[in-house]
Amino acid sequence: MRAETVPVILGVLVAIVGLAILADAWLPETMTFGSERRRRSRTERSLGGEACIGLAALCEAAALIGRDTWAYETVAMLAGAGLFVIGVWLNRRFLSDRISNRGALRRDETPKARDGKDRIR
Repeated sequence: MRAETVPVILGVLVAIVGLAILADAWLPETMTFGSERRRRSRTERSLGGEACIGLAALCEAAALIGRDTWAYETVAMLAGAGLFVIGVWLNRRFLSDRISNRGALRRDETPKARDGKDRIR
């Protein structure tokens, strides 16, 4: 295997990942279970933001496959970086909930009326 084929193979793999992300954004979701079991509703992801991330991966794959001989490599890289930033910005609430929010964790979040029985004596 020649060294020139490594970016092409890597570009094809990145393109497959980008197509999978696009398919996830564009295909309708179906619920396989009857009801939501979580105490708190899930944060919805932005499908447009997810599509932007998929398109960014495709731009990066095109730049990898084109190597140094393609005239639009820099344009593809800049477009991919811009689409990635837009996708992350559109999904910022979803991503922050997935990274930092651990949820209610068996705590009852409803306020209770104080009846005086919970005092320490």
